[in-house]
Amino acid sequence: MSILYTQSKEEITPALLKELGLQNIHQVPTVNKVVVNVGYGRHHKDKSYIDNVEKTLTTITGQKPVHNKARKSISNFKIREGMDIGMSVTLRGKVMYDFLYRLIHLTIPRIRDFRGLDSNAFDRQGNYTLGLKESVAFPEITGDALDKVHGLQVVICTTAKSKADGTLLLKKMGLPLKEA
Repeated sequence: MSILYTQSKEEITPALLKELGLQNIHQVPTVNKVVVNVGYGRHHKDKSYIDNVEKTLTTITGQKPVHNKARKSISNFKIREGMDIGMSVTLRGKVMYDFLYRLIHLTIPRIRDFRGLDSNAFDRQGNYTLGLKESVAFPEITGDALDKVHGLQVVICTTAKSKADGTLLLKKMGLPLKEA
């Protein structure tokens, strides 16, 4: 099994059970899913850019991405309803824990000028959103393999009931958050 999954079940969950003062182990917040997303932006008509994004997401996550389509037309952005505007991959289970482990221990330390992640990126339900300006930070991606550099968003969805619970969970998992 995954290192982070084992650590979560054996160390993090019992510690959170005590720290949050919960009676049942099923009340302890856990990570539900991780969504990795890339929006095309002004490159939505560039076929080579789209192929590059798909190849990158497949390499990083190990799954084929889903194409996101526009729900309605926006003339200022030259987008029509049904047009591809991005790609996303949803990770759950063992693959999710493997990805989180690589993100926390390999990718984030490789980010240039890194001084900790913003602790204000939590929503009210304890989900965390992280944006990376370059996908080159992932060890699976080599600089010469990319034609055009693009960023991506990583959303870590938790079962936490509040921002404080989500923060505590992800800090215990090793996410390097700055103090607010």
